[in-house]
Amino acid sequence: MNKRLSLPGKIGKTIVLAVYLVFMVFPLYWMVITSLKPRNEIFTLPLQYWPRQISFENYVQIFKISKFHIYIGNSLAISLTSAAIVLAVTILSGYVLARFTFRGSRQLMLAFFVTQMVPLFIGFSTLYWMMSRMGLLNKQGALILMYTVGLVPFCTIMLRGFFQRIPASLEEAAMVDGCSRMSALFRVIVPIMMPGISATFIFAFVQNWNELFMAIMFIDKENSKTLPVAMNSFITKFDIDWGSMSAATVLSVIPTVILFAICQRFIVEGLTQGAVKG
Repeated sequence: MNKRLSLPGKIGKTIVLAVYLVFMVFPLYWMVITSLKPRNEIFTLPLQYWPRQISFENYVQIFKISKFHIYIGNSLAISLTSAAIVLAVTILSGYVLARFTFRGSRQLMLAFFVTQMVPLFIGFSTLYWMMSRMGLLNKQGALILMYTVGLVPFCTIMLRGFFQRIPASLEEAAMVDGCSRMSALFRVIVPIMMPGISATFIFAFVQNWNELFMAIMFIDKENSKTLPVAMNSFITKFDIDWGSMSAATVLSVIPTVILFAICQRFIVEGLTQGAVKG
C-alpha cells in the first residue's frame, strides 16, 4: 500500500530536490555567464553573478584565433561515424550474445568486461606505433578506428541487456510467419529496441565527442584537430583564457543537447510503454 507523504515530508523533499538542482545547474550557469562577460569583468571583485554588460566578444574571439568551425566539423564527422559503426556492429553482437549460447560465449563476455578495467593509456605507445605503420597518423580514420574498437565491448554489453528484456517469442512468431531471423530482428525487434539503441548511440557519441587523449596523440595536423584538442589549446603554460574556454564549452554542449532532444521521444516511449508478455 502506498503511503502518502505528510506536508512536512513533501516540503523537505522539495527543498532537497531544489538544492540538488541548483548544485547541478550552477556550474553550467556560471560557464554561460562567464562566456558573456567582457574579458575585463571575468575576474573583477566582488564576483558578478550576472554580466553588467552582455558581450559576445569571447565567441567572436574563438573564431578569430583558431579554426573553430573546422574543429567542430571534424568532431561531428568523427563522432557520428564512429557511433554509427559501433551501433551497426553491436546490434548484431548484442543480439547474438543475448539469444544464443555457444562455446566460448561466457569467456567472450568476460573478455568484454575485462577490457573496461584496463586503462587505455597503458597501450598508447603500441597504438601509436600501429597507427604509424598503417599510415593513419594525422588522419580522422585513426580516431574513428580507435573509438570504434574501444566502444564495441561496452556497447555490446549494453545492447545485450536490452535484448534480454525482449521475449524471444516475438521473433519466433515472425519466423513462423515467414521471416528469416535477420528479417525478424530488423523488422520486429529493432523497432521495439529503439530506446536502447538510442541510449547506446548517445553514449557512443558523447564518449567520442569528449575524448581528448587519443585525439592529441594521433592528430597533430591543424585542419584535422577535434574540438577537445582546440579547447585544450586555451590552457597555456602561464595562463588560462577563461573567456574563450567558456564560450567554446557552451558551443560544444549544443550538439549533445540537440541529440538528446531528437532521441528524447524514443527514450520516453521506452519508459512509458507497457510490458510485453511472451
